Amino acid sequence: MARILVVDDDLGMRDLLEIMLTQEDYEVACCGDPDKALQRVQKEQFDLVITDLKMPKMDGIEFLKQVKEVKPETQVILITAFASGNTALSAMKEGAYDYIEKNFDIDELKRIVHEAMEKKGIKRQEAQFIKDLADDVAFGGMIGKSREMLKVYGTIKKVSETPANILILGESGTGKELVAKAIHEHSPRKDMPFVVINCGGIPENLLESEFFGYMKGSFTGAFTDKAGLFESANNGTIFLDEIGELPSLLQVKLLRVVQEKTFRRIGGTLDIKVNVRIISATNQNLEDKVKRGSFREDLYYRLNVIPIHLPPLRERREDIPVLTRYFIEKYSQEFAKDIKTISSYALELLMDYPFPGNVRELQNIIERSVALESTNIILPDNLFIDREQVKNDHPHPAGIPEVGIQLNEELARIERQFIEMALNKTKGSKTKAAELLHVTFDSLRYRIEKLRIENSGWD
Repeated sequence: MARILVVDDDLGMRDLLEIMLTQEDYEVACCGDPDKALQRVQKEQFDLVITDLKMPKMDGIEFLKQVKEVKPETQVILITAFASGNTALSAMKEGAYDYIEKNFDIDELKRIVHEAMEKKGIKRQEAQFIKDLADDVAFGGMIGKSREMLKVYGTIKKVSETPANILILGESGTGKELVAKAIHEHSPRKDMPFVVINCGGIPENLLESEFFGYMKGSFTGAFTDKAGLFESANNGTIFLDEIGELPSLLQVKLLRVVQEKTFRRIGGTLDIKVNVRIISATNQNLEDKVKRGSFREDLYYRLNVIPIHLPPLRERREDIPVLTRYFIEKYSQEFAKDIKTISSYALELLMDYPFPGNVRELQNIIERSVALESTNIILPDNLFIDREQVKNDHPHPAGIPEVGIQLNEELARIERQFIEMALNKTKGSKTKAAELLHVTFDSLRYRIEKLRIENSGWD
């Protein structure tokens, strides 16, 4: 899928271009700061950059120069408010593919973009984005190419071939079960059972029978012999999730299984031998539990032969965009919707959100957003996150309260007021209102739809 970077300090213009180009099946990223845009050009691969000529920190010509220095193969289109011969000459001299006036015709811009892509040898792909993620899905559904996750993938590759016990450490929602399953699927045991036990989800009085099974008549209700989960996992892998919740009595019995590979069913007299690989996981600090005496030290060291630390999502923020797009594709298919992407501002909110629930929380947020969204792009209004938790590292200018403001919400409110005033002044004529506001008819129509302004019978 061809990638386009839109650089413009005007949020409305960025949103307009993003929606328009997304509809054309391009993957679009947006940036309002040319310095940050250059950083993205250096780190990421873009086929085309569309940039405004006049920006506060850097004009479009200088930005064009720097893009061409870093990535000479990247096509660049400039958008200018007032085209002139000098503008065109300067742009072409520095390597721009083309330039277009700000009051552009949408079809004309689409044509120029399409021609720029064809010149670069790129044809638009109709395939779904989920297919483009093949390189990002490394193991068993885990997505991401951050440095932290690449370390995890490398560890998985190394330990999968060994029989050593594994302890996966990480916060809730980071994907510990996915890691365990990936290890199993890349091991010589991949064709044998993979059995999951949630040590915190089974009542304490039932844990032993679930683990080891029981013999007929060993307790009330034991009408037949029953094999436990360790027997079911024989020659395969058993995953003990939330191992920190395991009661003391079961810790003793589990230690025997780990050391001797044998156990007895409840009520049984015969030792049952099993060949099973044990992978454990916890979101607790087991070392502290050992020090407090609530977790056996000998069991801890038997389970923690090879530890794998799974990073929280806030420590691998560069994976948020690819995870977001993956979940959008997943739930768009599931809900039979045509949602293609997420708006730049909505993605910014996600990038600045701490995600206490990690990947599981992001998945839940996107699932709900896709279910509620009525357009083909997820907008901030349908992104249900606690805005108070969104970090803000930028200093506020004088006059802004200590608690800060939601800038985009305030800008949207002001934009709505002006549009409504223009429509009232022109008795509902969008054509005349667009002239009053010095925007194109298509731009005004987009803004009316984005802000969900009631038409009240307007043309």
